[in-house]
Amino acid sequence: MKKTYGLIAAFDTVPALYHACEHVRDAGYSKWDSLTPFPVHGLDAAMGMRRSRVPRFSLAGGITGFCTGMSLIWFTGAFDYPLIVGGKPYFSPMFAFPVSYELTILFTAFATIIGMFLLNGLPMHYHPVMKAPQFVRALDDRFFIVIEANDPKFNASATRELLAKIGGQDIAELEE
Repeated sequence: MKKTYGLIAAFDTVPALYHACEHVRDAGYSKWDSLTPFPVHGLDAAMGMRRSRVPRFSLAGGITGFCTGMSLIWFTGAFDYPLIVGGKPYFSPMFAFPVSYELTILFTAFATIIGMFLLNGLPMHYHPVMKAPQFVRALDDRFFIVIEANDPKFNASATRELLAKIGGQDIAELEE
């Protein structure tokens, strides 16, 4: 017996999807998503999504890169091979800044990409939504809402009723 992943419902227009997302959000569902053929401005707010946590990864990467650059210059100039060149001090943050700046940019880029992959659960080679025959139209001209069965509020009949009430069409059950 196959396990149920959730329910999928189709919508014809962006306003219909937008208002449906508001209803699903207000109903208290937490594990659901909308699928659109193109980005829809304001849909994040309609879904009740919070700000992304990727910038936290970027900040941590930038601080790590800056500290690595400063430490590298201090280690090589003042600790490992102390050498006075032109009367300059062994270590000065002024001279270490170009290396630290470059490492800040490099580490920020890597941390941002790694954070995005981790938070999105990528790479994802399979998703149950891809098995739905109607999903192909999400790449072209239809909009979908998927409510997962592991949502605490999920009840197959009540969720199906909610999706029908808010204008969902072609409501179908998805298998894992």
